[in-house]
Parts: sequence; C-alpha cells; structure tokens
Amino acid sequence: MKAGIIGLGLMGGSLGLALKETSLFNIIVGDDINPVHRRQAVYLGLVDECLDLNGILDCDVIFICTPVDSIVELIKDIKSLREDQLVIDFGGVKKEIIQAIPKELRLNFVSLHPMCGTENFGPKAAFKELYKNQIMIFVDMKDSGEYQVNLAREICMQLGMNIVKMDSKNHDRHTAFISHMPHILSYALANTVLKQENPQDIVAIAGGGFKGMSRISKSSGIMWSAISKQNKENLLESIDTILDELHYAKYLIGNNKFDELQEWMTSANKLRDII
Repeated sequence: MKAGIIGLGLMGGSLGLALKETSLFNIIVGDDINPVHRRQAVYLGLVDECLDLNGILDCDVIFICTPVDSIVELIKDIKSLREDQLVIDFGGVKKEIIQAIPKELRLNFVSLHPMCGTENFGPKAAFKELYKNQIMIFVDMKDSGEYQVNLAREICMQLGMNIVKMDSKNHDRHTAFISHMPHILSYALANTVLKQENPQDIVAIAGGGFKGMSRISKSSGIMWSAISKQNKENLLESIDTILDELHYAKYLIGNNKFDELQEWMTSANKLRDII
C-alpha cells in the first residue's frame, strides 16, 4: 500500500517516521504548503518523496495532519475517492471537520485524534517515538466504513497506540478541559511573566513548576488559535470554570482563610487517583 501525509510538521513528520517502522506501506509520500518543509521532510527521511495534492489523493491511505482550519478546506477539495481508500484526519477539534465531509465520501473517512505532541513544531521536531504508547481517539467511527475502521485500527496498533472511542460532541468538550484550556493557561502564564519588569531575572530563578506549566506556551500559535476558533463555546466554558476556581482561591487568600485554602488544595490532590 501507499501512504500519503498532508502536513509535514511534528505530527505528520513523526507519523512518517513511525510508519516506516511498520510493514504496512511500500512507499510513504507527503505534501506541505511550506516548500521549505517539503525539502526538509525528504532530507530528514520523514517521507520518501513529496507530491502535489493530486498525487497524495491517489494514495491508499491519506493522513491529514494540518491545522484544523486547513483540514476543513482540504476536505472540500476532495471530490471523489475509490471505495477502498482511507482518509484519516488528525484534527484536535472534530465537529466542523466531520460536518465538512461530503455524505457520499463519509465511509472513506475515519476521524482520529492522537493525544500526544510536544511544544516544538516543524519537520525538524519530528521523532519516530511520538505515538508509541499514546492514546488515539476514534471519533464517530460508527459513520465510517467497516474496512476503513479496521485498517485505521491496524495502523494504530502497529504504531503501538491505545485506542479510545468517543462521539464528536463529548470529544470536543472533554479536550477543551484537558488540552485546549491548559494551553490557554500556559500562554497566559507566559504573557504574565513577560509583562513584568525584567522578565529575564524572573525566569532565571524558575524551577520545575514554572518550566512545566509554561512549556506548552511555546506551541504554535497558528495551530492553537485555529483550535480555539473551532471549539470556541467549549473552550469558553472551560475558561469560565477555571476562573471560578481562581477567584475562589483569591477570595480565600485575601480573607486569610488558609485552613479552607489548604482543604481546597488537598481536594485537588485527588486528581492523582484517577490519572
């Protein structure tokens, strides 16, 4: 079989490397809107060669690993597919993506969300272990073709991933709380420090806590602003919820209610029991 990857950054590039470790595909080709990324992807061995969109759409399995707004536009460019072709999107928000799939091509599509990544982006950030032992969410898979679902499952198993099934509504709401809102928090933390006088002096004494919380603020603003746009309502709800917690903590500290503050902090420790 022949695999095509659209989008050759961290996710797509790492996918190319990981797929080469399996025996599923004879050739792996790619495409990227950035010509520099195309050259880097071939040079780094992420894909065997780069083709245009028409060349990619002739592949047996097509992976779309671009920002979510680009995924929607790319889907609109797909006019026809063979019955045995599989198209997989890696979008982090699903509602708009799935709605964009033409009804006559719905069986060809399997919408997946790999719950992995780093703060780095671009082809040079790719590494073959990115997907190993990570969670892959299969979204609204009941609407996909049986052959396509089975092939997508086999690909994920070959990548060493753990499969979770979910509908698009729950997916978008849940990821707002455990992925999208934490990124907003990290951006807010970074901007708060940068707006202080002599931020270099503050960062110079930063320990693991700050570095851990601010790490994902280095992530691509292009990607995460697109995710925020497509998951706006769920993201706003998650931000309102954490603002309630922050305001409560501020109230307890401001009113010297440190016993209650300790109880609030201890209650948060329970999260460790379910992770």
